[in-house]
Amino acid sequence: MSAVAHETGSAVHPFRVDVPDEELTELRRRIAATRWPSPELVPDRSQGVQSATMRELARYWAGEYDWRRCEARLNALPQFTTEIDGVQVHFVHVRSPHADALPLIMTHGWPGSVIELLDSIGPLTDPTAHGGRAEDAFHLVLPSLPGYGFSGEPTELGWDVGRVAQAWAELMRRLGYTRYVAQGGDVGAGVTDVMGRQAPEGLLGIHMNLLVTALGGPQFPTDTEGERAAAAAIATFQASGFAYFLEMATRPQTIGYAQLDSPVALAAWLLDHDTDSYDKIARAFVDGRPTGNLTRDRIVDNITLYWLTGTGASAARSYWDNYGVAAVQARAAQPLPEVAVPVGFTTFPGEIWRTPRSWADQSYPTLSYFNEVDRGGHFAAWEEPELFATEVRAAFRPLRTPQVPEPRR
Repeated sequence: MSAVAHETGSAVHPFRVDVPDEELTELRRRIAATRWPSPELVPDRSQGVQSATMRELARYWAGEYDWRRCEARLNALPQFTTEIDGVQVHFVHVRSPHADALPLIMTHGWPGSVIELLDSIGPLTDPTAHGGRAEDAFHLVLPSLPGYGFSGEPTELGWDVGRVAQAWAELMRRLGYTRYVAQGGDVGAGVTDVMGRQAPEGLLGIHMNLLVTALGGPQFPTDTEGERAAAAAIATFQASGFAYFLEMATRPQTIGYAQLDSPVALAAWLLDHDTDSYDKIARAFVDGRPTGNLTRDRIVDNITLYWLTGTGASAARSYWDNYGVAAVQARAAQPLPEVAVPVGFTTFPGEIWRTPRSWADQSYPTLSYFNEVDRGGHFAAWEEPELFATEVRAAFRPLRTPQVPEPRR
């Protein structure tokens, strides 16, 4: 990749991670100095992240974990930064060894980072090394959301998924990609959904693994057993698992103080997302039984990235920009058009709710690929990278020819 961006003259700089030893020493000191609450009074996670999970995570983090391993892994990848709309955007850019690879921009979510996508790089960029076909290869662009990880923090309001979507279109243009596809889960699904609605020049199609329209969107049918189960799962999430969402959408700065001051508080906040992923993470620490690639090291890699970059507060503020009162009112006043490009969707069984085909059809008239798989959850690329890559390949396979097939309507 050229060190100078195409056409715009905006510089693209190589990036390398180099954390000073004293920051790692200070991290271990702060973990050791944790003031622990008394244990929860219930046998499950209904009062929050459990004491046994957090104590074992802290013990491992301070005593056995090696950040340098993760740092070396990141530095083995081509990483860059470039300024877009006033924010320094960090991204990993791995070109496939296969010349006809399709460019793909993939967006992480919260409480994740580019780390949750690293295990999918090999299967996506070099499928022949992972049981796939050369014609299914991708050139891969993995940006860090503004305010997350190594990307800069926005210094003004308004960095919602729509503005990020515009930035990603500029990033792909800046890298010289005139035909590309986009994928996302969690917040990344929101970015990808909006990219499909903005339909920037060159975007051929999108794939998601979270139906963002199901929260606060249109009314969906509840006629079948699967539809009723999805509606019930959403109701349960909103009644008992929505605390992190509401806090960050309304008071992100408040929770930011704890995340920036205590590594254990940061870890607890990042772990308390959804029941399926929490249970898998708890098993990895308490029982030593990881699920898929959701291992102790990979979990702590992600938490440590948030700590070392000090992005707990700025990542939380992205929810205020997306889901705060002003943001909701603005979307209601000026709704976006329907997605105009072909849409692929995969339902993973451990997701907060299992999206029925009928809901995806109603949300996306251009739905061209839908599949339900037998394993994986909210962090699909992190947990099941090979299966995730298989789904992404299948969803985008029809879009690789210069003449894009007419989507099913």
